[in-house]
Amino acid sequence: MKKIVILISGRGSNMRAIVDVCISQKWPAQIAAVISNKADASGLAYAAGLGIDTAVVVSKEFSSREAFDRVLQQKIDEYSPDLVVLAGFMRILTPAFVEHYAGRLLNIHPSLLPSFTGLATHRQALDAGVKVHGATVHFVTAELDHGPIVAQAVVPVNADDTEDSLALRVLEQEHAIYPQAVRLFVEDKINITGHIVTVSE
Repeated sequence: MKKIVILISGRGSNMRAIVDVCISQKWPAQIAAVISNKADASGLAYAAGLGIDTAVVVSKEFSSREAFDRVLQQKIDEYSPDLVVLAGFMRILTPAFVEHYAGRLLNIHPSLLPSFTGLATHRQALDAGVKVHGATVHFVTAELDHGPIVAQAVVPVNADDTEDSLALRVLEQEHAIYPQAVRLFVEDKINITGHIVTVSE
């Protein structure tokens, strides 16, 4: 039974997708906790309503990223997680934090990495005139948005797309591939060699 801790900053729509699929598919896993860096994150109420432990470590109360990450790490480690999942967690994590969870820290990014790292990915995609866009599940490394890729989903870019319309279609795909990727981890089907992820049958 693998333990999963999920980090959120807001509504936690990807967290909800993962939790719902974990329950409906009866994964050999437990969502041990949902932790937010914002006390008003609406996803906390959803998790609590399902009986999942919730916690808040308010990032604004810390003078540095390092200080925040140390306390966040202590809170996460209370649950002894096998996997930590970033689900709309809007923080750049320090190298020490990332190293502590190396190989067991997953993120989803709203672009087809390595294209369009950072913020405003949908604006970046529209400005670049690409014909396809999408989402990427990857392991987190010290280099922002560059960790080994577990899964990707492709979304066509329409001529009349806006940032909002494109974001909505990408988010639908995020909700599909993120639970799938987490399940692969839970079932010990993910292998990492260098920067390459392969999936066992």
